[in-house]
Amino acid sequence: MKFDFHTHHERCGHAAGSVRDYIESAIGQGLDMIGISDHTPFFASAENRPSITGCMAKSEFPAYVQEVLELKKQYRGKIEVLLGIEADFLPDHLDLYRSVIGSYPFDYVIGSVHEFAGIGIYDSDYWEGLTAARKWEVKNMFYDYIAQSAKCGLYDILGHVDSLNRYFNGYAELRTEAADVMLKAIAESDVVIEINSSDNNWVPDGYLLERALHYGVKVTFGSDAHEPERVGEHFAAIASHLYEIGYREWAVFRNRERLMVPIGR
Repeated sequence: MKFDFHTHHERCGHAAGSVRDYIESAIGQGLDMIGISDHTPFFASAENRPSITGCMAKSEFPAYVQEVLELKKQYRGKIEVLLGIEADFLPDHLDLYRSVIGSYPFDYVIGSVHEFAGIGIYDSDYWEGLTAARKWEVKNMFYDYIAQSAKCGLYDILGHVDSLNRYFNGYAELRTEAADVMLKAIAESDVVIEINSSDNNWVPDGYLLERALHYGVKVTFGSDAHEPERVGEHFAAIASHLYEIGYREWAVFRNRERLMVPIGR
């Protein structure tokens, strides 16, 4: 089975193409399932507009859901279209997000950390200005934040875990016990992590995935495509990579229920 659970489209303000464009691309790539998982609006804000940093306007949210549901019907028999969403982990607003998300028929919910303790995950300049000791602290805080997101019970999938590896030079070499604490929390919470292939720089890396397998953490795949042509990118290579590490199955979702399917070689 070939699938992709992490895709965006033009509503979020920083991706190109319509939902239909991503579905058509998935068909062209031979996918069996395509998940549409654009960024939630910032429900706690009074503003109603898309953000270039990653969310759709609040007024667009019902239209987004309705469009995906209609396309799910239209493409039945050609490809299975899934209604997903990517929601930031915002501890101060969890009840609000839980209420809104719970009122729609999502197939799955991705929880992602884009900011923690006032630090943006793309802020490489901030990282470069830190002392060695402070870099350790930041990495530990990041892992603790992800562990909290796993425990909150809102998400089916954790998105781009260890994304700092892409933007913070030297991050991967800082080994910390906090990684094992995080992975134990994810396993105990029975949440899936995605292997995210965006930017041709997969996260998590092989080291963290081996630790994840050790603790029984389940995995799935998401391209994080922001252009239709990148749907399903590196799926086969990542499947092979996971098999070599020792994984033999990964997760797909329908109606917030998880199904484990074999990883083909």
